[in-house]
Amino acid sequence: MADIKDTVTAQRPVARQSRLKTVVGTGVGNALEWFDWNIYAIFSPFLAAQFFSKSDGLSAILATLAVFAVGFAARPLGGFLFGWIADRKGRRYAMTLSVGGAAAGSILIGISPTYGVAGAAASLILLVARLVQGLAHGGELPAAQTYISETAPTERRGLWASLIYVSGTIGIMAGTALGAVMTSLLAPGQMDAWGWRVPFLLGGLFGLYALVMRRRMPETEAFEETADDTGADRPRMWPAIVAHRRQALQVIGMTVGLTVAYYAWAVYAPQYAISSRHLDPAGALWAGLAANAVFLVALPLWGALSDRIGRKPVLLIGSIGMAAVIFPLNAFIGPHAWQLGAAMTVAMIFVAAGASIVPAVYAELFPTHIRTVGVAVPYAFCVAAFGGTAPYLQTWMGAELGDAYFTGYVVVLLLITSAVVATLPETRGRTLR
Repeated sequence: MADIKDTVTAQRPVARQSRLKTVVGTGVGNALEWFDWNIYAIFSPFLAAQFFSKSDGLSAILATLAVFAVGFAARPLGGFLFGWIADRKGRRYAMTLSVGGAAAGSILIGISPTYGVAGAAASLILLVARLVQGLAHGGELPAAQTYISETAPTERRGLWASLIYVSGTIGIMAGTALGAVMTSLLAPGQMDAWGWRVPFLLGGLFGLYALVMRRRMPETEAFEETADDTGADRPRMWPAIVAHRRQALQVIGMTVGLTVAYYAWAVYAPQYAISSRHLDPAGALWAGLAANAVFLVALPLWGALSDRIGRKPVLLIGSIGMAAVIFPLNAFIGPHAWQLGAAMTVAMIFVAAGASIVPAVYAELFPTHIRTVGVAVPYAFCVAAFGGTAPYLQTWMGAELGDAYFTGYVVVLLLITSAVVATLPETRGRTLR
């Protein structure tokens, strides 16, 4: 009995240490990858002046946002590539490669020449760097979502799944805070000369540190149980994906409204307010930072609630609630930064309901052998087609048609998401092994 007690006591610190590595390695790597990805949107007004002709300001900002969208176009390929790696070689291996690719793309942007020095070649380098980051980010989210969902205790998977957007939001907040501080302390000439390079170089260097952390993380038990399957014992990839096509379509339906609402309100809203509503850049960025702080608190609360009442009610509260408030919130935004912050805060509370638990729901829909790639491909296609184009459409529709048209577009997509969620089975408590 004493030997058994000693063994159990010795195993507890190991289990805690393993979970700590899981949380820290997944969270830090995911935060840095989101930082790398979203500082592009945060610093887009400055990138437009550095990588495209300054003769037409609107054309330059639209070209910058078009490159933002092109980066999303690489995500389906990245989702398939890294999803295949995660389901065949391991979740940890795929996550390590993805964070390394994101860091490389960020460093490339940070050291690239400007349009004034290299002409169109500078625009091409920017495009290549975003494609590299698109490949990496297309694999990061599905691999990280699968990893954290398979590692979490079944009864607390909703809470654990919120780590994906909690860590991602920390990365976005770090980028937003850096932008706010730099635009407050540096003169416009300094930002144009060298300030815009700082966040990309920092993101790349910290991303390399996250790569080392992830190499030391343990693999999930759910994957290790299937890792020895070879040949006839291992299901073929494409037939398995086709067999789960209903779940793939449900992933698209769940994602379409959430991703557009998220990118329009959580990521691009401050930049849109700067470029189209002429708000003070520092004030708009600080408003976005405050709203993201509320988002950060709401995520684990919604995740924990889904572990008690189920995934479907929380998803429906988020999508239907956001559809109901988006027009009044858009009308509320005025010439003052606090109005932007208040509107973003309300919107992001509803967005948090879905964002907190979709990683868990995605994982709960698929079996282990295609859990990553089964989510990665439809998710990446949806985010590329709708999330990646959201900032461009918001800017173009706002300039040519009026803000109401883009707001109506978001409402329609949120209602589609609500209808799809209604078709889902309740997956709370489902085993992933």
